[in-house]
Amino acid sequence: MATVTFIGLGVMGYPMAGHLKTRGGHDVTVFNRNGEKAKKWAEQFHGKHAPTPGEAAADKDFVFCCVGNDDDLRAVTIGENGAFHTMKKGAIFVDHTTASAEVARELDAEARKRGLHFLDAPVSGGQAGAENGVLTVMVGGESEAFDRAKPVIESFAKMVGLMGPAGAGQLTKMINQICIAGLVQGLAEGIHFGKKAGLDIEKVIEVISKGAAGSWQMENRHKTMNAGKYDFGFAVDWMRKDLGICLDEADRNGAQLPVTALVDQFYKQVQNMGGNRWDTSSLLARLEK
Repeated sequence: MATVTFIGLGVMGYPMAGHLKTRGGHDVTVFNRNGEKAKKWAEQFHGKHAPTPGEAAADKDFVFCCVGNDDDLRAVTIGENGAFHTMKKGAIFVDHTTASAEVARELDAEARKRGLHFLDAPVSGGQAGAENGVLTVMVGGESEAFDRAKPVIESFAKMVGLMGPAGAGQLTKMINQICIAGLVQGLAEGIHFGKKAGLDIEKVIEVISKGAAGSWQMENRHKTMNAGKYDFGFAVDWMRKDLGICLDEADRNGAQLPVTALVDQFYKQVQNMGGNRWDTSSLLARLEK
């Protein structure tokens, strides 16, 4: 059993922290900007909560985090009452935020100065993956810290991989989002085309999903897309944030992402339709408006 803090109890962090307590059996303290939510979590999972990130992280073996963006991450680590100010020497900070590789490298360097370890560890699998404890975690950082953290991370993950030094986890998550963007747009166009052609979409997907066109998106999203329901997971606002990170990084490293840039603009159109909180499969709604 380890002493663990979890910072950020959103749709991902809340169940992830729960698995650390129930499945991992760890001593868990949580912090959330909305203190009532932290109190609710502590009551539900028989854990503890603290009023600041620093108080939550004091003297813990591991500090996990899942917040909104780079600025939020800096605030809970090196900001006033941040976790880095109180963590004990040798403790490991594991960040599950989808953020930039730049901030990961920045915080890794800051952690080293303080005698701490930092792992950038974004996740894939969405809300359902978090609730079921079957996330995929892609990690950047030192191998020694990774080896210590992996058994704890496995409380809520089915796959945990070390991708390289600091920032490599975030870069891998960018590739994940780049690939998803193209897949969802292709699936949206396929369903749209099938409807216009007068085909039975369920029969079509039953056949083509068993061939080279098959994907997780096809298996798990075609029915809700066909029904015009878009409240099953990762929101358009979040996807645009992630694709913005991808495009910014491409500007830095010289990668060409024409399809990603185009799909990002399609998601902007979905936002203009009022679909900010629709899930990413709502690219079909844009075609059918």
